[in-house]
Amino acid sequence: MIQRKIVTSISAVALLGSMGVPMAMAQSDDMELLEEVVTVGSRVAPRSATQSPVPVDVITADEISKSGSSDMLEMLKGSIPSFNVLQQPISDAASIIRPVNLRGLASDSTLILVNGKRRHRSSVIVFQGGGLNKGAQGPDISVIPSIALKQVEVLRDGAAAQYGSDAIAGVMNFVLKDDAEGGNVEVKYGQYTEGDGDTTTISANIGMPLTSNGFFNVSAQWNQVDDTVRSSASSRDLALIADGVEDVPSPSMIWGSPKIEDDMTLFINAGLELGGDKEAYLFANHATRTADGGFYFRPPNGRQGVFTWDSNRLIANVDGNCNLATGPAGTGNPDTDPLLAAIIASDSCWAVNEMYPGGYTPRFVGTVIDSALTAGTKGTFNGGFMDEWGYDFSFGIGRSQSKFGLNNTINPSMGPESPQNFDTGSYIQQEKTFNVDFSRVFGDTSVAAGWEWREDSFEIVAGETASWKAGRYSDLDNVISGDPDPNNSLAVFTVGSHGFPGFHSDSARQYERNNFALYGDIEHQVTDALLVGGALRYESFSDFGDTTNYKLTFNWSLMDSLALRGSVGTGFRAPTMGQSNVVNTQTTNIEGFGLMNVATLDPLHPVSEALGGKALSPEESESFTLGLVANVGEVDVTVDFYHIEVTDRITVTDSKFLDDATRASLPSDMPAADLIGTLTHFNFFTNDFDTTTQGVDVVATYSTDLFSGSADFTAAYNYNETEVDKYTITSDWDVQRLEEELPNHRATFTWAQYWGNLSGFLRANYYGEYLAIHADDSSDAITGDSAITLDMEVGYDINENFALKVGASNLLDQEPMRYTGANGNPDPSWSGAWYYETSPFGINGSFWYAKANYRF
Repeated sequence: MIQRKIVTSISAVALLGSMGVPMAMAQSDDMELLEEVVTVGSRVAPRSATQSPVPVDVITADEISKSGSSDMLEMLKGSIPSFNVLQQPISDAASIIRPVNLRGLASDSTLILVNGKRRHRSSVIVFQGGGLNKGAQGPDISVIPSIALKQVEVLRDGAAAQYGSDAIAGVMNFVLKDDAEGGNVEVKYGQYTEGDGDTTTISANIGMPLTSNGFFNVSAQWNQVDDTVRSSASSRDLALIADGVEDVPSPSMIWGSPKIEDDMTLFINAGLELGGDKEAYLFANHATRTADGGFYFRPPNGRQGVFTWDSNRLIANVDGNCNLATGPAGTGNPDTDPLLAAIIASDSCWAVNEMYPGGYTPRFVGTVIDSALTAGTKGTFNGGFMDEWGYDFSFGIGRSQSKFGLNNTINPSMGPESPQNFDTGSYIQQEKTFNVDFSRVFGDTSVAAGWEWREDSFEIVAGETASWKAGRYSDLDNVISGDPDPNNSLAVFTVGSHGFPGFHSDSARQYERNNFALYGDIEHQVTDALLVGGALRYESFSDFGDTTNYKLTFNWSLMDSLALRGSVGTGFRAPTMGQSNVVNTQTTNIEGFGLMNVATLDPLHPVSEALGGKALSPEESESFTLGLVANVGEVDVTVDFYHIEVTDRITVTDSKFLDDATRASLPSDMPAADLIGTLTHFNFFTNDFDTTTQGVDVVATYSTDLFSGSADFTAAYNYNETEVDKYTITSDWDVQRLEEELPNHRATFTWAQYWGNLSGFLRANYYGEYLAIHADDSSDAITGDSAITLDMEVGYDINENFALKVGASNLLDQEPMRYTGANGNPDPSWSGAWYYETSPFGINGSFWYAKANYRF
């Protein structure tokens, strides 16, 4: 049976779970397990589902596995309507770490736990992940393989008063398997109906005893995914080919999913009873994977700072004897382009066309290395002044490193001496956490308190010298640019690996911050029908000061089959060390300028300060929820309204033009001055805007006998609306993306059917209208149509050990909105893309798969 349970505990259960107080978990096929408890929500005594004040969904490993994707994000999207994740066809590092959204808030507004303990965030900061996730730095949950999971618990309520920073939208707790025996091996293969995206996944889990009083559970997964192509030759490509230009890539730009290679993950979960109601625990992981995706095409007669300047051919004066005068960039075919032919014929003159006659499309390569370890001990004190108090002492460390590379490109300022593949550097995020937690029940009152210490560090590792070096052709004396103003120092070849310049040695540095927190929870059963609770947390940060947050909750049983619940509280999200200190350069589509290199600098860099930058402060939130828990016959229903106000939200500013007067006032010794001197546009992180997000979650389950078998039905619906209340620097375009990019309406309906050894499920996914965007271009954004997709799986247990399953995601190959270009042009002149990439169900189409599972 599908074991999705409607549980509604966050205020009275989650803290205790993080402290390790023993709690029963919803595991069997009996629907009465709706009365079981979960491990997220509060730090006091566990409560049953109908008694808890706030909503938690439990999605079991069985339901998560009913997806053709090997990506954890896609698996969860089919089970949680308020959970969204978009594919990122061309978006720098966002194609490696795909940002996720819960209740329409940014990915770093949802706290991620593993076994009730805080998960470290990813080292990747999203610069082009859409308006909603612009600048977000959240944890990477796609490294968690489904085979390692016992269940996933999703708290749909703010919980900063319990857990601290990041829990504005809610909490997701990934509970690892803890079996001491048995296991399974699964092999899965799938492909899109377009004939690409071949996916092979081999995963295994084994449980072993750790002496006679413990367990040692190990999970491993290897995954290989081919890239997809949802584009064809554009009219620009065809025009270049028609002009006789050699080596034009066709299609020149690949819109689709990146290639994933060497995707390997290992998870360990262990526990050992120490006697006397005490135990020790440890869980850890190590994961690596490499993604390889496409970038924007650099045409051989139209990319400023590489092939041209002010539409004139850009010429390198190699030995000081180039006597050619520049002129308009021609066809790019030396047979019909006399100036290009003369450049090629001269040993003293050089143009990038000699290295890339048909233009080039850089390939972005990123390798993620993710490791974590948490260990602790928990139990109950016996005797002394702490008699009967529960305790949990734990320490955790997590590290995420993202190594970046750029292939098939050039550092134009190095001219013919430039390499074509670059190591552009890396980011390293490391977090250490130490928790001391206590809890006890006094009759009808449950209390908990604790202390937490955390240390966060963010490190920028420089790329190889060639990736950021200012070569000799960044000097006007060595360039024939044709620029009308000979004093314009920018009329030269671009510095750095083009598309993603490496991190300059001047920017390489490690930044650290520490903080500590004191917190407490209390819940009191006022009457048999009324439960009330409260939580308070004080937190102090070494870089920006302190904050205090609270939460109040209640559950009022109106009758045996109907309860009213709700919460009100405050929250916060601290700026990450990455957001406060990151340095990056990426290719961005700037209205009125086209594709440009834009540098992101820390808010206190001289350039940022000259453009309005200042130190970041925390985001702050106020929220309340009100819900009903009802049982109508065999149908269990929850309805929850939520309202979340967030002030001083952190974002990346739009690209700002640095005029000559401002540039002249900058200090000459500022970091990476040689690179900055060749750029015209910059941005930085800032606290800029306020939002109000509100909506409704509805979840219903029903089980019955049907068609000579048993059936489970689950329906879930989410309405979500975000409104930007105030903004200063954020553009109208970004505001529109924030408010309209995700569908306001999302729903799923799942039917799971069982006949002995034969089983199957069918899921319908509804997506409402959304803002259809291509390449972050506001000029041709449209309203995307609502759509319904179907997922299906059929399984057969050959015997008690071996099972086979076949299925499909997007069974009927529902097509997203077609991209037609500006003014409805059916042949996009520059991209060749088939679809608007913000489609909420992706752009790849139907995916079919088969998998075999051996249990032992």
